[in-house]
Amino acid sequence: MSIAPTQAELDAMQASTQDPDIARANDAMLADDFVSAERFLRSALQRRPNDFVALRMLGEIAASAGFLTDAEALFRRALEQAPGFAYARLHLASALHDQERSGEAVAEIEKLTDDLLEFEGVKDLRADALGRIGEYEQAIDLYQAIVRANPANLDIWTRLAFLLKTVGRSDEGVEACRRALEVRGDYGEAWWLLADFKTFKFSDEDIEKLRGLIGTPGRAAEDQLRLHFALGKALEDRRDAAGSFEQYRAGNEIRAAQVMNDPWRVTGLVERTERLFSPDFLADHAGSGDPAPDPIFIVGLPRSGSTLVEQILASHPTIEGTSELPDIYVLIRELEPDPRIAPNATPYPELLADLAIQRFRELGALYLERTRFQRKTDRTFFIDKMPNNWMHIGFIQLILPNAKIIDVRRHPLACGFSNFKQLYARGQEFSYDLAHFGRHYADYVRLMAHWDRVSPGRVHRLVHERLVEDPEAEIRRLLDYLGLPFDEACLNFHATKRPVRTVSAEQVRQPIRKDVVESWRAFEAELGQMKDALGPTLEHWDDAQSVP
Repeated sequence: MSIAPTQAELDAMQASTQDPDIARANDAMLADDFVSAERFLRSALQRRPNDFVALRMLGEIAASAGFLTDAEALFRRALEQAPGFAYARLHLASALHDQERSGEAVAEIEKLTDDLLEFEGVKDLRADALGRIGEYEQAIDLYQAIVRANPANLDIWTRLAFLLKTVGRSDEGVEACRRALEVRGDYGEAWWLLADFKTFKFSDEDIEKLRGLIGTPGRAAEDQLRLHFALGKALEDRRDAAGSFEQYRAGNEIRAAQVMNDPWRVTGLVERTERLFSPDFLADHAGSGDPAPDPIFIVGLPRSGSTLVEQILASHPTIEGTSELPDIYVLIRELEPDPRIAPNATPYPELLADLAIQRFRELGALYLERTRFQRKTDRTFFIDKMPNNWMHIGFIQLILPNAKIIDVRRHPLACGFSNFKQLYARGQEFSYDLAHFGRHYADYVRLMAHWDRVSPGRVHRLVHERLVEDPEAEIRRLLDYLGLPFDEACLNFHATKRPVRTVSAEQVRQPIRKDVVESWRAFEAELGQMKDALGPTLEHWDDAQSVP
């Protein structure tokens, strides 16, 4: 139900905009002079602390600087004074969405008036938020409405293509990419998305076009690196390993220079996690957290086969597959002190030692509340398939002691090369450098071995290659760990109709293919830096087994 402004709110808004300080702040913001704008707004708020126009504008400044929690608080203060202030609500929705709280963002957007919902930017925000919480068909409808009205909107064509792939409408997704390329033939995102349709094959004409585009100087880096990745996939499909790797290497060099990954940051986190989560610490915190057994966490590294495991489990009648949920990371981020306020405060994970036991129960309940937006069925269990949660297994155990955790592991060179040829929308900075991936994989194996020692049997390990070799035996072991009966649907997972948001969306809609398990070996000669960084982990990556 929409919330329209009252006449009193409209009158107060008109009076506020006539304030000289707010007028000056507005001019300063239009000139990108946010320092002056903030000074004017704070002057206005000293006279009228509840001026909701000034609060909203100050929230915009905070959001533009990346201080999203501050922005959220300011927008909420504005709405306390004027519930019908649509622009404050819209900015609140955007701040929530940017904090990975898209379910809450959708709830705020649905309170906007119909006229505001018709703006292209609002439709875009609404569609993106709906897509994040699994309301894919609604999001697709909104994106289609945008491109009907504005066929030149390249970004929307590619977002639409991604969601069409997610719901299994790949032919329409390919067509959306082609429509984007009709608008701009060198649009790298559209070329890369075509390559990311794993069942799509570039024509000879496409490959010649890509070669010509790559050879043209002066192109923006964002387009250039995507063209390299796209041509790499095209040449790999043609079994040109040398030519393919050269394109992947060129694309990765551009991306690596942009992200500036520090591989030792994760090493430090692993070391500190090992020190904190001793057997004594775990014993002292036994029974903390929310006792709900609903979540099943699938962790590991990207491109390890985790989407396949999710698809298998989502075929079981008691388990719902959701997506890669950001909520564990968001909860941790919210716990971490603001460095502007407490620069010397205890960092994560050490700060967990200072939390009261009751706080862990509250955090577990908050996780369940926030993820409820993602649940579309009444099935007993649901899957959170965020691979990078391997770094936060200790936190998960504290807030959700009865949740199940599955570590999906793949041969490091197979997993590493699969990451190296994958261009991610965001995150996974370690994947663009072979040595960095090797260091990251070694850290991952090290921390998982720690859980084997201090919490034996708590995490179930599933090796991708073994699953491919003997699916039924591995699926039975997996379901035994979960305490669930075997169901034949898990063997026929490819017949399960459900949206899949990851890059493996098309692959998990097909039966297991053993021939692709070793496809990385055509590139093994190029993986020397990764081997060196892996060190002994290369020979012992799957030694430990958490479950007998």
